[in-house]
Amino acid sequence: MLALTWGEASMPVTNEQLLGELEDIIRNQPPYATILQNVPENRAWTGRAVAAISQWDLLSGTQARNYAVAMRGVMARGANEALEGLLGLLYEANSSLRLLTVGPVSTAIGHGLVFDYFDEIRKLIGAGGADLLIVDPYLDADFVSRYLPDVRSGVSVRLLARERLSSLLPAVQALVQQAKLSITVRTSPNFHDRYIFVDGKVCYQSGASFRDGARNAPTTITQITDAFAAVSATYETMWANGAQRFPLQP
Repeated sequence: MLALTWGEASMPVTNEQLLGELEDIIRNQPPYATILQNVPENRAWTGRAVAAISQWDLLSGTQARNYAVAMRGVMARGANEALEGLLGLLYEANSSLRLLTVGPVSTAIGHGLVFDYFDEIRKLIGAGGADLLIVDPYLDADFVSRYLPDVRSGVSVRLLARERLSSLLPAVQALVQQAKLSITVRTSPNFHDRYIFVDGKVCYQSGASFRDGARNAPTTITQITDAFAAVSATYETMWANGAQRFPLQP
């Protein structure tokens, strides 16, 4: 693993190494409810995050240092805003480097490896910084409980579904009431594929439904690159023309 420390001079690192460090930092983020506590493990995690962001972009690194200082302030609102700022930079750096270093991402998941599938989808959903459009005709309550708790605060979630609304809608309503997430559900006919669009910039296609994953057969999760503009336009149009099911229209 690449070791970076805040303020420490180091040898130049490759984009691939830095991407690995950022993804490890994200995986090992302290619990959100306790991340602002001034304890050694939280300070160490924050230092790693600032160092990695600084390696990615010097100006962003300066912003990250300012956020890190503000996170230790006495005003709760300012500390929380600083934390959101630091997390935003962290996810932006991670997404930027994924595009620069690995190009199209294709993950093959073997038959029965349901946790591996879950973990890959969870990471994609957790990478959203502003907007997620999730497309699957079979979205249901199980999808809501399995994946949507990983949505970051402030991210708008759009679900394009069709078949299992009687299960999906009550679960969405309950999660919105509890977690205060912004979730909209629309329906449209004549679509069959499964996609996750992250911040309108990247798109991933799942070979299996999000509900079944790799339970019944091997599957893949593939980043769409060459056809991204066309695929995005297709589903944004479908979303714009879809019937809104949640929140209820007056």
